[in-house]
Amino acid sequence: MTMPLRLLQNLKSKAGQMACGSLLYNWSLSESPPERLVVKPADPWPGTPEKGQRFLETCGATEDSGPVWYDHWWNYDGEEPVQSEFLNSFEWLRDLRALCGSLARNQGQQMICSWARSFPNWEKESWRGEVTGRRIAMWIAHHEYFCAGLPEESEDLFYTSLIRQAKHLYNIVGSLEEIALLEAAKGLIYAGLAVEGRERWIEHALSVVESGLADQVLPDGGHASRSPGRLMKALQLVLDIRAALAAGDYPVPDWMNEAVASMGNALRFFRYGDRRLAVFHATQEENQEVIDSTLAQAGLRGKALQSLPESGFERMEMGRSLLMLDCGGAPAYPYDRHAHASPLAFEFSYGKERLFVSCGTHPTSLEWRDALRATSAHNTASLDYRNAFEIRKDGHFGRRSSAVHRERQETREEILIDASHNGYVSLNGITHMRRLYMTDEGHDLRGEDTFTSCINLVRSVEIAIRFHLHPRVTVSLVNNDTEALLRMPGGVGWRFRFGAGVLALEDSIYLGDENEPRKTRQLVIYGHTTGEYASVQWSLKKEG
Repeated sequence: MTMPLRLLQNLKSKAGQMACGSLLYNWSLSESPPERLVVKPADPWPGTPEKGQRFLETCGATEDSGPVWYDHWWNYDGEEPVQSEFLNSFEWLRDLRALCGSLARNQGQQMICSWARSFPNWEKESWRGEVTGRRIAMWIAHHEYFCAGLPEESEDLFYTSLIRQAKHLYNIVGSLEEIALLEAAKGLIYAGLAVEGRERWIEHALSVVESGLADQVLPDGGHASRSPGRLMKALQLVLDIRAALAAGDYPVPDWMNEAVASMGNALRFFRYGDRRLAVFHATQEENQEVIDSTLAQAGLRGKALQSLPESGFERMEMGRSLLMLDCGGAPAYPYDRHAHASPLAFEFSYGKERLFVSCGTHPTSLEWRDALRATSAHNTASLDYRNAFEIRKDGHFGRRSSAVHRERQETREEILIDASHNGYVSLNGITHMRRLYMTDEGHDLRGEDTFTSCINLVRSVEIAIRFHLHPRVTVSLVNNDTEALLRMPGGVGWRFRFGAGVLALEDSIYLGDENEPRKTRQLVIYGHTTGEYASVQWSLKKEG
């Protein structure tokens, strides 16, 4: 290597350590583009033709007009950050590819070139690490379909942009956290495999992934956020990385295979009889086929776990009844940003139908996401209409539980779980304890919620214990509103009883499986406590 060339590379390396967006930083990203991609890892996740068609309609592209694009589409809109992230990630390419046809192909091709032309240099939102990682992976995985036959000028534009984005990822991937780290590392690994002579990109990304998984994956395989949805996303990203390494004949580290097995077993824990996910902590039910594909790629067999002790979940399974209990504490920072204030919340299903559910989350609306983090959106108790954990303006938790407890006893005929949290102690000195007992082949579920105060209460504390119903369940109050009859699809009936307080039937919503909230109902036991101890017993028994 000649001295001037070595000096130039050292200067670029130093410039790459400067603040993103500076002239020197953008200069450090410049490099002659490659002539071709040597490895193009496949995208294992299928697109949806219907979504592809809706995307074309949103763009205004028709068979008569041909592909349509506007460079200003890429400009970040502070009022619609989720939509901007969706566009800039290019994950909609898989939907256009599933749709097939020259219009879909040309629309995707033109938008790739439009983006590369619009953002030749670093930009705060469109070059965010996780978004750039997704975009690079999509561009490489779908290169042959969307970029084959590009004019020479457009081809140079594509390769130049790809290299600049990958060099940016190399600079910043180690500074990212949680899922964003894995998304950025995946993009860098794809680029390292695709561009000849970039093994150092791969090695750097793998070291970041290894340390990232050590932080994110709990000993029982759960995710540090305690979210089934984020667990599945993390597992899918690691599966993609593993498959890409195999496609490039690059050795797969043992620690990666171990992480896949651990996360896969934890993910299977959260599946109900309908083969979809429990709706805890910013999770929706998710597509059954996608979950099946995820677990199949992980290569898992055997029965589901019954406890995730480090994640803080218990599974009570008997006959066709299945109950999942959230008995863990609040996730640590920064993993609490999407977590829900829902200690001791449970969900209950029978066969392939859900009976009691959490209210869910929204895939794009930040308002809905934040609203459904509240304690009142879950099947647990709230005191004085306040959240069990304080949700601060920055989205992280302030006041939270400092101690959680759970104990499980089980035989073939019965399961008993005792759990507690002290999230309210700093407000009113009250610890919430919940006991759940299941017997009679799952046809008899009994619960007891107790509230114990460690201080003398100076006023009455209001108690509300909620039971949100799935939209497919019908409900009516009977016996002078002292009991409730619940009817599931197919005619299976349940009788709900309680021992103290007042039972009310109120409106609720469900955002567990769609983009629009579905109207449903909830049972609420209202009461209050003025002393050291209060207890509310309730039961759910199958009719007939």
